[in-house]
Amino acid sequence: MVKKEHSEDTTRSEMVDRTLQFADKVTRELLPLTPKETLLLDITMAQLKVVFVIYLNGPVRMGTLALALGVSLPTVSATVDRLVNRGILVREDDPDDRRAVYCRLSELGQSMLNQLWESARERTRQMLTELSIDELEVVNQALKILLKAGQLTRTHGSDSKL
Repeated sequence: MVKKEHSEDTTRSEMVDRTLQFADKVTRELLPLTPKETLLLDITMAQLKVVFVIYLNGPVRMGTLALALGVSLPTVSATVDRLVNRGILVREDDPDDRRAVYCRLSELGQSMLNQLWESARERTRQMLTELSIDELEVVNQALKILLKAGQLTRTHGSDSKL
């Protein structure tokens, strides 16, 4: 019995590795359009990380942002300052806690990230239109399963950054 469990664990581990290899290849297929737009943003990688965290999570407190990025509060504050000066982010006081500051995307920042998102989405659309109805159904089913797994890992505390 123990040997079978080990075999199932090995098989699961191997399947996870193979799935990740395919996911890497799919990601590379999605990226040809995205880097061009990303390079046109003319912001540093640290700034891009800040913008992505806020884009994906909505307005966040400075401390939460620093924790999510694994940097100090002064480091994230300096990065946010530069993004505010460029009109990409907006800082807002928390009405419930005058010591707290929230960061959110400005209209310009939101527009910039929407363009990146749409670029990747269009590339995905191009890929999906090459599939048959049956293949699209398989992709849809797989994405539903991945979404469910993602939601389960969030509720179990795996996503502790935000």
